[in-house]
Amino acid sequence: MKTTPSSSKADSLLTKEQMTDRIITAKVQKQLTWTAIAEQIGVDEVWLTSACLGMNSMKPELAEKLCAVLELPNEVQIALAMFPYKQWAFDVPQDPLIYRLYEVVGVYGETLKEIIHEKFGDGIMSAIDFSMTVGKEENPAGDRVIITMNGKFLPYKSW
Repeated sequence: MKTTPSSSKADSLLTKEQMTDRIITAKVQKQLTWTAIAEQIGVDEVWLTSACLGMNSMKPELAEKLCAVLELPNEVQIALAMFPYKQWAFDVPQDPLIYRLYEVVGVYGETLKEIIHEKFGDGIMSAIDFSMTVGKEENPAGDRVIITMNGKFLPYKSW
């Protein structure tokens, strides 16, 4: 059974949503980018952002560094270290950028599956043993977004 911490008591734990609100508020007030914060605490910007948005947990020593950079209280540090429930709504997102990523998977998902199976065999790409980078390529016709996903191949096993 999933339990969600309540914020009604002074000694209660923050939810991941409350944690994220405090982190983003501090980030905006300090006029920092995810890249700048990641560089200050020594982690990748994509992973940092995911942890701050509640989709990954952060080791206590990294959470302490982040909270020092953003001048956030211990309750945020505790929430950062908590294991997340990795879930999301099944509705198609309305945000245009996120919707386009859904569109990419909708159009190219089966293609990627076919090519991965041809090159590796029957299995999946790990989202646990995984990294991702986001880059920018300047182009006179319009700057390009470069998303690189790197996941360990996990073959299905017979028993």
